[in-house]
Amino acid sequence: MHRSPKWSPLAAFAATVALVFAACGGSTATTAPTEAPATVAPPTEAPASAAPYEGTVYPETGEAPCGAAPYTGQLKKLTAVDALTVEFQLCGPDAAFLAKIAFSAFGIHDSDYLAAHAADGSYLDQPNGTGPYTLEEWSKGNRMVFKAFDGYWGDKALTPNLEFRWSDEAAQRLLELQSGNVDGIDNPGTSDIATIQADSSLQFAPRPGLNTMYLGFNDTIKPFDDVKVRQAIAMGINRQQLVDNFYPAGSTVADYFTPCEIPFACEGDNTWDFDPTAAKQLLADAGFPNGFETKLQFRAAVRGYLPDPPVIATEIQQQLKANLGITATLDLQESGAFLDANTAGTLDGIFILGWGADYPDPSNFLDYHFGPGSGAKFGEPFQDIVDALSLGIATANPAARTTAYTTANNRIKEHVPAVIMAHGASGAAYKADVENAYASVFGAEVFATMKAGDRDTLVWMQNAEPLSLYCGDEDDGETLRACEMVNESLYRYEVGGAASIPSLATECTANAESTVWTCALRSGVKFHDGADLDANDVVVSYAAEWDTQHPLHKGRSGAFGYFPGLWGGFLNPPAS
Repeated sequence: MHRSPKWSPLAAFAATVALVFAACGGSTATTAPTEAPATVAPPTEAPASAAPYEGTVYPETGEAPCGAAPYTGQLKKLTAVDALTVEFQLCGPDAAFLAKIAFSAFGIHDSDYLAAHAADGSYLDQPNGTGPYTLEEWSKGNRMVFKAFDGYWGDKALTPNLEFRWSDEAAQRLLELQSGNVDGIDNPGTSDIATIQADSSLQFAPRPGLNTMYLGFNDTIKPFDDVKVRQAIAMGINRQQLVDNFYPAGSTVADYFTPCEIPFACEGDNTWDFDPTAAKQLLADAGFPNGFETKLQFRAAVRGYLPDPPVIATEIQQQLKANLGITATLDLQESGAFLDANTAGTLDGIFILGWGADYPDPSNFLDYHFGPGSGAKFGEPFQDIVDALSLGIATANPAARTTAYTTANNRIKEHVPAVIMAHGASGAAYKADVENAYASVFGAEVFATMKAGDRDTLVWMQNAEPLSLYCGDEDDGETLRACEMVNESLYRYEVGGAASIPSLATECTANAESTVWTCALRSGVKFHDGADLDANDVVVSYAAEWDTQHPLHKGRSGAFGYFPGLWGGFLNPPAS
């Protein structure tokens, strides 16, 4: 756990896919049962016959009506078989099951703690996790202070204390590192990387461009309800010019929504090429020969996919005007409000956003944005894309997945729910004496494995303040990183790599059809307040995200975007 191995994208992804394929038994099933069970909501009291051990309140969830509208999800039922065994029943095989349960948005919380702190929402900034660090202080707008957890079940943190700070200015982050005020920074500015590499007191850790920047719009709002308008915008932006002028070395123009290092990502047709003449003709055909007026909505938060938001927004604004006659007013929004509006589908102009890999499978990029549980981010999802993605996730057969993602990518090009722009290379920088320093491919650095020279505190500066420390209801990368200091999932991603390996579970195994997964929990794991981890905590943690009628389905915004996006849909989904 203390090593930071060199990372090979293709080798790591290939290993993960092989692991998932082996676990799934190469199943080619693509359909889910259609019979709807009578009970779909989890019980509020444990049936006597189902109680696996005394004292549990939610030993099992209700059984979801697989394949019966309006339910679109992949989960069927969760059960605490005994104190240290959890069973996941699925509607059909899921080729990315292990990778999904390793993701921090599906962390495991103490069920009693959640119940006690749900009413006042204090669990949002006073977490009770099992991770290597505990939260000591959160001075809002200033810093987060963490302390190594003495009762941690695994290898103890190499540096006793950890501090998070933030700034959305790359120049400020570099200045703090050069002056010695911080030990590491995320996403140095494009022009700062060479400076860092030339400074013997610093070290630069590259992060591959496993991310995608895109332009989005709501296809239910005029004029974006016309596919000709969306296609015109896709052909009217010189993406190569954007990457050449504003992105770090190693960045590339994106031909597909999912980076090609991920298996099955780049099947089918490339996205639209730059062709301003054809783009203007499409706009004229749509009734806008002289363009139209709109907003260009974005946030200031620096990300690997967006290294300089205001500058890149200005460049896109100028290209829209010069190439298409579209007058776009820049609309800079606060980060949290912007993300909430995106999830709710209330952004009413062209918006700039992006996505970084959470796990190495096309479902992470495509299902979240365009799948059955993708919601209103781009307006109404396109059913032919939804159908193709549902086939892709329901099989581990390589030929079947290739066919499914070929169809999905071709339909994404045709419908243009989003304009695919760039894959941005990025990285992190540290003081030279920070041992085991690295930049996670997923933006999820494990700071417990780093040693800050002879100092007892490692100070990390990232791009933005976390929104909360309950990541079941968050989808912001800066927030997820903070959650990972204190909270853990059943599996995790290996340090410096991408493979899914056991964490709170010692092993999860599938039945022959890959529709039932049984996870054995690690014995002796303690939450930070001394409570024991048990299977009930797993069931409640998942049920609170999955079921909109669960009493703990609260969170910060209540959107819980990751769960339907990656698991296909909510139990008891709200009316459209």
